[in-house]
Order: sequence, then structure tokens, then C-alpha cells
Amino acid sequence: MSTFSKGIVVAVLHLLIVLSLGGKLLYDRAYRPRVWVETGSVDPDLPIRGRYFTLRVKVKAPWFHPGNEYQTTDVQLSVDNGELIASKTDFSTGLSISSWRQRVWSRSTPQEIFLDQGVPFFIPEHAEIPRADATRELWAEVTIPKKGPPRPIQLALKDQSGWHPLNLR
Repeated sequence: MSTFSKGIVVAVLHLLIVLSLGGKLLYDRAYRPRVWVETGSVDPDLPIRGRYFTLRVKVKAPWFHPGNEYQTTDVQLSVDNGELIASKTDFSTGLSISSWRQRVWSRSTPQEIFLDQGVPFFIPEHAEIPRADATRELWAEVTIPKKGPPRPIQLALKDQSGWHPLNLR
């Protein structure tokens, strides 16, 4: 087999790997549950981070009661009645909630529980960065894969007048 043929084989293998990842993401988006989740505060202006920011995803975990000492719990995500539910699990899923994280993020109240792992959301270079304030909340539509963190699809601002999906193109 010539060098040129070997190069073609390697290029085709790389292409198949990329297409399989894209296919998996499209499959998850089509068949896995979707839900709108409230996000916590974000800081999109960190210069070393680039044109994305990390969303803090709010979950419902009525069984979790943050204490004064450090406590972390592995969780598995599911959707129930349009809400993102974090269920306690005994095996490692790569997702967790902890009492320490809840205290560090000063805006959160004891009733608000956020995943410890942030979800990156990429925005185009010239898009206006969405900002939540006292009258508007930032929400994200996410796909819930079998494993790993939620995958964001789109953002919206919610205020008294309703939902306002953001066009970030």
C-alpha cells in the first residue's frame, strides 16, 4: 500500500469518527428528553475564556439538604413534569451537587440547588451577550443524555411578559 493510500485511509477514519460523534449528538437531540432549566448567574466577560460562558444549571432535589460541613453527592438527571430532577445515585456519573458549592454562590438560596459542573454555551463572535437581572431570568433549553452533563440547545430570557428566545446568530 502506498503512502498516498495510507493517508486516504487515515483521513477516512478521521471523517468517520467525527461523523459518528455528530450522529450521536443528533440522535440524542431527537430522542432524549428536553427541558427548559433556569440557570444561575454567569460571567461571560472573562477574557481568557473566549466566546462562551458557563451556565449553572438549576435542578430539583427535594431530598438534598445542604449542611454546614462539606458534602457532595453523585446524581443522575431525569425529566419529570417539565422539571430537571437530580436523583441520588451510588455510582459515579460525573455529575454532583454539594453543600459547599451552594454556599459559595452567594445568589443561591437554600431552596435552589445547582449542579456542581457548569455547562458551556458557545456564542458567535458578534452576538450580544444575554444578561439576567432583577426582572429577567436566563433559561436554557437542554437535552438530557444518558450520561454526562446536559447539552444546551438555546437560551431565552423570561420576565413578567413571558419567554423571549434569544437569536444569537
